[in-house]
Amino acid sequence: MGGNRRAVVVGAGIAGLSCAVRLRERGWSVRVLADAPVEASTSHLAAAVWFPTRAGPQDKVLDWGRRTFTELARQAADGVPGVVMRESLTLYRTEPEPQWWAEAVGEVRPARPGELPPGYAHGLRFAVPLVEMPVHLPWLAAEAGRRGIVLERRRVSSLDEAGRDADLVVHCSGMGARTLVGDTAVTPVRGQIVRVTNPGLTMSVRDEAHPGGRAYVHPRAHDCVLGGTLDDGVWDATPDPAAGEAILRRCRDIVPALGDAEVLEHLAGLRPARPEVRLEAEPATATRPRVIHDYGHGGSGITLSWGCAGDVADLADAP
Repeated sequence: MGGNRRAVVVGAGIAGLSCAVRLRERGWSVRVLADAPVEASTSHLAAAVWFPTRAGPQDKVLDWGRRTFTELARQAADGVPGVVMRESLTLYRTEPEPQWWAEAVGEVRPARPGELPPGYAHGLRFAVPLVEMPVHLPWLAAEAGRRGIVLERRRVSSLDEAGRDADLVVHCSGMGARTLVGDTAVTPVRGQIVRVTNPGLTMSVRDEAHPGGRAYVHPRAHDCVLGGTLDDGVWDATPDPAAGEAILRRCRDIVPALGDAEVLEHLAGLRPARPEVRLEAEPATATRPRVIHDYGHGGSGITLSWGCAGDVADLADAP
């Protein structure tokens, strides 16, 4: 092992930072390159509740998601800043089919009638990790620094440039992959959310099939994140006031206690979607070292982060 193996990670969102930590644990010397602070990343905006959204392929997503669930549950138990286990309720208007993601979660039980809001006959109850990203992501960046990982603000124009003086490049640039490696399969899925005061809620509630659009309510320590939208191919990250009002209406449908919650802000971000997550190694060329790609997580960046990072570390150590 030893620290003479030098890795460069491109991207400082949750994918890049989790990969950096796993590589450091394997004895790699690691630098993380990003053109903006972690607070400007898509990850920082995320509602960040464990739940696979707009990512494939399903079998790999289940495996990555299961391993990430285990890691985040451990972090919650250890008191890692911003990570908690959150009681959750998913709502259905008709009796749900077995959910493919449920085997990653542990106990999933039918909701009791008294646990359901008006208009709903069915629901599932379970507990999943919730990560409060404005708290957790700066902590993770600082933790990376404490482990000897160097975080460097630098715009990367090519992986050849990034890999100069390195033995490995780990590519976690999210939407940046369109230009950095010319991957036009990466497209934005715009997500809008509304942040409101928390009237005392402790349970996440969602209805993925609400007639007005996706609806989810995720309580955090001092606020609630309400969503949301899945706007394919939309590049504009300016919040739309009409979309925000619609989010508020449908979230108050599923959680009537939000009726008097004060709106704090409207936010929007671009999820880096791809038909399938790209997690694979490319051999070295004459101009750059070996590259491992880890991007295209859609709306599942936090949900898949540590599972994908484990695979990246395994690929890094492979002969």
